[in-house]
Amino acid sequence: QDHFVESGGGLVQTGGSLRLSCVAPKFTLNFYAIKWIRQAPGKEREGISCINRTLSSTDGVTKYADSVKGRFTISRDNDKNTVYLQMNNLKPEDTAVYYCATDWSFKCSAGYEYSAWGRGTQVTVSS
Repeated sequence: QDHFVESGGGLVQTGGSLRLSCVAPKFTLNFYAIKWIRQAPGKEREGISCINRTLSSTDGVTKYADSVKGRFTISRDNDKNTVYLQMNNLKPEDTAVYYCATDWSFKCSAGYEYSAWGRGTQVTVSS
């Protein structure tokens, strides 16, 4: 799908950092809770982070999967209609295609359900 456009992926060494960006060309991204989903080779898609809709950029409630907690940070810039995923201390097991997604709700749910997503950006972490 092409509800979102993700960028910022690339090849990094173990311990390196990347910042992914997610924009929504066709709607106001600020209205919805936004999730980052990833799919590693040969594996199912995994929800890794979510940020609530916010009225300002400073008070978004966030959640993280245990696999990325403490290393990844999700944020949003309402003025730029953009959601970011700052990824630090990257590991080879973080290698995956990363997708921006939403289920059109305002708040992050217990799971990582989604019904709209983008084409993804590839992140490769070398050992």
